[in-house]
Amino acid sequence: MSQYTAPLRDMQFVLHELLCVEPVLKAMPSYSDIDVSTMNQVMEEAGKFCSEVIFPLNQTGDREGCVHQAKSEVITPKGFKEAYRQYIEAGWPALSCDPKYGGQGLPLSLNNVLQELLNSSNQAWAMYPSLSHGAYQCLHTYGTPEQQAAYLPKLVTGEWTGTMCLTESHCGTDLGLLRSKAVPNEDGSYAITGNKIFISSGEHDLAENIVHLVLARLPDAPAGTKGISLFVVPKFLPQGSGVGARNPAWCTAIEHKMGIHGNATCSMSFDGAQGWLVGEAHRGLHVMFVMMNAARLGVGMQGLGLTEVAYQNSLAYARTRLQMRSLTGAKSPEQNADPIIVHPDVRRMLLTQKAWVEGGRAFSYWLALQIDIEHAHPDARAREEAADMVALMTPIAKAFLTDNAFASTNEALQVLGGHGYISEYGMEQYVRDARINLIYEGTNTIQALDLLGRKILGDMGAKLKKFGKLIKDFVEEEGINQDMQAFIDPLADLGDKVQKLTMELGMKAMTNRDEVGAAATHYMRVIGHLVFAYFWARMARIACQYPKDPFYQAKLATAHFYFAKLLPETAYQIRAARAGSASLMKLPSSLF
Repeated sequence: MSQYTAPLRDMQFVLHELLCVEPVLKAMPSYSDIDVSTMNQVMEEAGKFCSEVIFPLNQTGDREGCVHQAKSEVITPKGFKEAYRQYIEAGWPALSCDPKYGGQGLPLSLNNVLQELLNSSNQAWAMYPSLSHGAYQCLHTYGTPEQQAAYLPKLVTGEWTGTMCLTESHCGTDLGLLRSKAVPNEDGSYAITGNKIFISSGEHDLAENIVHLVLARLPDAPAGTKGISLFVVPKFLPQGSGVGARNPAWCTAIEHKMGIHGNATCSMSFDGAQGWLVGEAHRGLHVMFVMMNAARLGVGMQGLGLTEVAYQNSLAYARTRLQMRSLTGAKSPEQNADPIIVHPDVRRMLLTQKAWVEGGRAFSYWLALQIDIEHAHPDARAREEAADMVALMTPIAKAFLTDNAFASTNEALQVLGGHGYISEYGMEQYVRDARINLIYEGTNTIQALDLLGRKILGDMGAKLKKFGKLIKDFVEEEGINQDMQAFIDPLADLGDKVQKLTMELGMKAMTNRDEVGAAATHYMRVIGHLVFAYFWARMARIACQYPKDPFYQAKLATAHFYFAKLLPETAYQIRAARAGSASLMKLPSSLF
């Protein structure tokens, strides 16, 4: 009974009114012929494909799940394979890929819109092609000409899919402990041996080949993360324009999971599988970060997509579900009760979802545009500034968007009450699917530590100051605009508080590194709100110009709600961040 319609009007608002992407992209030779009409047409067609082809498979895929058979085979849910065939025939995998390898050469910011649509429609299905794009980016950046010629054209068309194989059973985030080995062969390749777990899309029946990117150690590798190398290990060895011999890279089991049942999460065994070094020896983690950073933004988009579809369904339910009368008198006297959308707390839950999804859309689309600038802008200074923003904001996109998504899907389930708890309405699946996004591709705590410890304190706040300047300039521009005071004053105030909090935590960390660990998660929430407050204020400025248009009325009302009801979370988070590590660390482990 679930439903989904692509939110094209709001997507177009963000791209064309808030970010004004057309002139930004036209300044880059790679995208000089892009225009609004082309972008809108792509979004419309993507919306049709997602809502009509893969969304109907979401609930059935969740119920059926994947099946692990003999000989390492995995069968995906009914309809998944046919949907994937339609996906590659329509050219969607090639959207933002290099034309040199058969790509369409469109900007990543447009491909990012596609990712939202895919994840709203069917996150489990969307994970199969999404990891392929990360493998493409990694090999496009670090692969040898021979590797690029062998793998990129097939990854671009979607005929082959990709994975990244990092985790081992004895180590999760701490990749310095991994044991997989790579022994040189006489022909320049390597024999890869080891076991990996939690490998998304590690085996399936959608494509003729799967390209695994595997972290392993060479015989002379130093201990720790400095001894890790990256290898490309295909399921079938490339031969001519197709595939040849089967490589001994086997799926030994699939995980039985809380959510994303339609995606095969595999245990993989590499038994002397033939692989080739990608990038420099012992620099595998550095090389893999191209794929990992793409994956982290991708996980953020998974969170955004689920927030949108859960919001749409809880809103539809709230408009039709009759229960009790409004506290201020009957709003639908012709009926036996009022629709629950009249009740203040139901509106709180709906507006929370709406504020998170629209704020997240503005932020993530802006971040994708920064990636386009980083990669394609002709001005070196512009590329450098964009790269700094991408580095700073990637952990925020992953953690803040997925935290908010899990909260939002829970609010959506609550709106439906008992119907939200049963599978028929689809809401409990969104909650289950959303939960994994806080865990994989680096848990949200890891993202928080990365943000505070490496991205901010690591460069004495230089990148944060650059974002702070965007806020300062905006505050100065709108400071005398009376219509904007409800947004400008709290934005400026939070900016000042973040500056003071950052300095305080930096001083504490100089004498006790546990202070970073104790404050990081709270700090992440504060910085996430700073980012959202900035974009909500910018959206409010646009909405103020059209006071009689319902679309902008809704935008402005949601902005007021965000600043009044959600932004105050920062007061608690700042206080908790300042509380320090003593209350966490003084209790002996034996007394827990």
